Amino acid sequence: MIVPSSNTCLEPMTYRILGTRDDVTVHSARIPVTRIALDSGSDHQFSAESMRQAAELLATADVDVIAWNGTSGSWLGAEHDQDITAVIAQATGVPATTSTLAYFDAFERFAIQSVGLLTPYTTDVNQRVAARYGARGIHVVADHAIGLSDNESFARVTPDELLQPSRELIEYAPDALIYLCTNLYGAPAVQPVEAESQVAALDSVAVTLWHCLTIIDAPLLDRRWGRLLT
Repeated sequence: MIVPSSNTCLEPMTYRILGTRDDVTVHSARIPVTRIALDSGSDHQFSAESMRQAAELLATADVDVIAWNGTSGSWLGAEHDQDITAVIAQATGVPATTSTLAYFDAFERFAIQSVGLLTPYTTDVNQRVAARYGARGIHVVADHAIGLSDNESFARVTPDELLQPSRELIEYAPDALIYLCTNLYGAPAVQPVEAESQVAALDSVAVTLWHCLTIIDAPLLDRRWGRLLT
């Protein structure tokens, strides 16, 4: 996993999702990411060159797949992430994916055409995400932006704080609800949300791990992390 430097959620959450499994290990390299906004300074954090350098370090551990475990492609565009994975694969010879590409694969596999979007980001970032998704045929029927831009602060939002916004988004009857951010503890909210409704819930950390497992043909996730990802 290539990890945003200020992310404190995805590594512990990934191991929590894996539980007692001994068939998979997860290893991380960090790149500098501290702020999420729509400006060149923020965008520069997600350069293909920084991804390449991190991936080359991970490849020395003889890993089977490398993932950019961040959602920047959701507002920069899936093409940005496709370029990243091409650079990583060429530099390392290892299959690569990203959180954004994992979501789009899930949308296609499970025939998801509309989503409710819940993020820790600011409203303008959500609007850009909605536009990028719309260009790929995914309609954001409603969204909730918590309004934060400091990446480290995202992980301080508790899963309980996500429940009421989730219920409000579900009222719009999307095909799925997505918790978009790998530094947001959305995964623990998935089970109670899915238990209350017929709407599937997808968390960024869980979806990225799921996609890595599909690439290496490993067993998938426990139902409590998302009924679609089993």
